[in-house]
Amino acid sequence: MRKAGAGANATAITEAYTNDFMAQAESMINVATRKNWSDAYGGLNIDVKEILKLASSNLAAMMVINYDMSGYSSRTEAETMLDVLWSTAREAMAVLQDKKSETFIDGET
Repeated sequence: MRKAGAGANATAITEAYTNDFMAQAESMINVATRKNWSDAYGGLNIDVKEILKLASSNLAAMMVINYDMSGYSSRTEAETMLDVLWSTAREAMAVLQDKKSETFIDGET
């Protein structure tokens, strides 16, 4: 998982761990936005899919970093990465929750 950076733990970036982290992230987004994006994914606009990927990959990368911070040059480096990932994930989820965004996404004026 490239968003976790070069210091990511080798175990935490295996496919099994990454899939688990992504599933947890998707569930978090669904509940936080009060919409089941996972079930609706196939019929979504490409822009919405990219926002969902942004949010879920950021949350999953945070789980990878949190799994083991020892591979980073400093704890501060890892914490800064967590802060940036969290900020962007929250912003993406806010867009998904915003009714004005939903109207735009659905093609209404």
